[in-house]
Amino acid sequence: MIALISYGRRTVRPRPNNAATVWSASRPPWENEAGQGIMETTMSKLLLVEDNEYNRDMLVRRLERKGFQVICALDGAEGCRMARTEQPDLILMDMHLPDVDGWEATRRLKAAEETRTIPIVALTADAMTGDREKALEAGCDDYDTKPVELPRLLDKINAILQMRGNG
Repeated sequence: MIALISYGRRTVRPRPNNAATVWSASRPPWENEAGQGIMETTMSKLLLVEDNEYNRDMLVRRLERKGFQVICALDGAEGCRMARTEQPDLILMDMHLPDVDGWEATRRLKAAEETRTIPIVALTADAMTGDREKALEAGCDDYDTKPVELPRLLDKINAILQMRGNG
């Protein structure tokens, strides 16, 4: 297994002799200088819709370490736009967002022809009785509470992706 370590705008792959191969952040390691794919990748693309910078940074780093490609949106409106253009394999949706909240964004995504089949996992600090049902009624495929416990969230992500044939 090869570990990729991200240092700001560079990604480093450690080598046995302590040397390292460094890739530019503008070009992923599976592409050559011309931007052409040189290695087939089966990375699942996740869209994380999260306005809190700390939560976003933590989740992106941890999910990328687990082999996911993660793209981010800061609010529900941007999340809807990115879901249409990027067609992610799964969306992680914070439910308390500025402007268009996660509840409304989920309803919009599930109503639109081009995004209705993308699974959505609600991420929320709401852990009261009925909150899970409220998320499912809005159109979410699953629900997870914050603070995020990564093993539990990964189980949910992987189960959904496997059901869809992406895992």
